[in-house]
Amino acid sequence: MSILAVGSVALDDVETPFGRVTGALGGSAVHFASSASIFAPVHVVGVVGSDYPLGRLDFLRERGVDLGGLEVAEGESFRWSGRYTHDLATAHTLDTRLGVFADFHPRIPEHFRSPEMLFLGNIDPRLQLEVLNQVERPRIVACDTMNYWIEGSRSALLEVLAQVDVLLVNEAEVRQLAGDPNLFRAAKWVREQGPKRLVVKKGEHGAILFDDGTMFFIPGYPLEDVFDPTGAGDAFAGGFLGYLAGNGDPTPRNLRNALVHGSVLGSFAVEDFSVGRLARVTRDEIAERVRAFRAMTRFEMPADCAPPTADRAP
Repeated sequence: MSILAVGSVALDDVETPFGRVTGALGGSAVHFASSASIFAPVHVVGVVGSDYPLGRLDFLRERGVDLGGLEVAEGESFRWSGRYTHDLATAHTLDTRLGVFADFHPRIPEHFRSPEMLFLGNIDPRLQLEVLNQVERPRIVACDTMNYWIEGSRSALLEVLAQVDVLLVNEAEVRQLAGDPNLFRAAKWVREQGPKRLVVKKGEHGAILFDDGTMFFIPGYPLEDVFDPTGAGDAFAGGFLGYLAGNGDPTPRNLRNALVHGSVLGSFAVEDFSVGRLARVTRDEIAERVRAFRAMTRFEMPADCAPPTADRAP
């Protein structure tokens, strides 16, 4: 299946305890496409300014990403500047300049309007609705959002969720969206709003898939070197949806493997600034890390798994 990805395309200035970059490739659509294109064809819709270095996206074109929906408008590109401290858990925004993104209204090219899978990146829910109104119903619609939209555009977001198959958000966002501090009750509430499946991203602590009354959890991949977490969530979404697009229907088995591949691509994303690591990752490296996940999480069930009694204590 091919994937239509609609989201931001930005230039980032990022500072972490391990270095600093300026004018790095950023935005939800770029991080997503850098990951998903490893597994499936991707079409991107977004906007950049006349100052954007389009040649730096050539690695996506070489992977077969169709950038025909990337509009170039007169003015400055969307720019974000942020800093991370040693825990790398929270981005401290220093500056945000929307530039041409402030007036962005997605225009889906005619040959993009029948996607098999649609990823709505973390943008204003009203823009997500504009996209949904321009495309034929895809087999799978996936969506990302954030606390800003949950608080400020709730009614539009709920309208989006009614048309979504998969929602990918972090733990705090699920609780905020449902208005419930209990993750499992919150997950149930969210799924009642429309999404058949909910993926809760827990950063370095892994991810949880809620699907049809079942739950599947994977840990975070242990890393020695973490340079930049910017865009890791979008890389996760790209790995998850890219795997599904490349492997057919969302069966329970495929969904669980997709969750593993999402976590694997997210783990590669943080090993370098911007999309540097995703641009050079190989399928062999991905397969090796997937095997490592299997080894970390597999265990043999004993024939008698009843709890020990006092006279059978280990």
